[in-house]
Amino acid sequence: MNKGNKYGTHRVLEPKGTLPQPAQKLDNTMSIYDNELLIDVQTLNIDSASFTQIKGACDADTAKMEEMILSIVGERGKMQNPVTGSGGMLIGTIKEVGPNFPNQDLKVGDKIATLVSLSLTPLKINKIKNINVSNDQVDVDAEAILFESGLYAVLPTDVPEKLALAALDVAGAPAQVDRLVKEGDTVCIIGGGGKSGVLCCYQAMEKVGPKGKVIVVEYSEENAQRIKDLGLAHEVLVGDATDVMDVYTRVTEIAGEEGCDVVINNVNVASTEMSSILITKDRGCVYFFSMATSFTKAALGAEGVGKDVDMIVGNGYAIGHADLTLDIIRKSEGIRELFEKLYV
Repeated sequence: MNKGNKYGTHRVLEPKGTLPQPAQKLDNTMSIYDNELLIDVQTLNIDSASFTQIKGACDADTAKMEEMILSIVGERGKMQNPVTGSGGMLIGTIKEVGPNFPNQDLKVGDKIATLVSLSLTPLKINKIKNINVSNDQVDVDAEAILFESGLYAVLPTDVPEKLALAALDVAGAPAQVDRLVKEGDTVCIIGGGGKSGVLCCYQAMEKVGPKGKVIVVEYSEENAQRIKDLGLAHEVLVGDATDVMDVYTRVTEIAGEEGCDVVINNVNVASTEMSSILITKDRGCVYFFSMATSFTKAALGAEGVGKDVDMIVGNGYAIGHADLTLDIIRKSEGIRELFEKLYV
């Protein structure tokens, strides 16, 4: 058995010398190296920005979507949308454990969710069984490789598998909210009615306390009503996050001209950077969890309007993020019921 690099560089075919995520093509042969894990894949949870782009490009035709997904994986050896650059995550069953994989307590047959992006995960799809256009999940007959450095979670027994997959896919978002938000803060969550948004709303409400305020901007009236029904925000605005001045006017009417202490962007469409930046107070923080975010638009746009704000890229990993997110599912009966309806 060949020895593999900790970060998976031995799987990079093009261009040589880079890491698996930015690589254009990976070796997706399923004979494992000594430090890898082989997974029988059950379901892919394609990230929201990527799935939205694929669905739009294919007019929501599942046959065309299947063809596009198979083409991407066939060409790249991984599920990395060439437009958004993003991937998603998966659940599956361990098929083989390399002798030098760090955790030798893992056993063949254990069910896990990977906590690293599909955009860096060697993947080989034999068959797509089903595409659920309403929740971004794709059931497959496939195999995947997890590197020595790859993060994962053994699936809990008290949470349905597909619900756990959906929640863990965005676990980095509520974990960052937990870090960034303080008692008494005014927080705005843009795209608060989606999967990551709901979890962020819950954690923000927990953190701001009785003197703080949570504001949601949500495009979908149905999703906005979810937030109201679940009591996950103090104010819910239905609006288009790409309409910068409308968002700015309506949010500052609630938050005050100074703006918000923390803004969380979970939107899965482009050109919402300036809406987030303008409503953030000077020396406040914007957390861009959305994979549709443009670094150029955010950095140069903030400079152009003279906003001195901290901008954080949405790293999907934070220490303890899986446990925190699954605990939200366990604690909030309303969120669990919603996720069971959408994902199970």
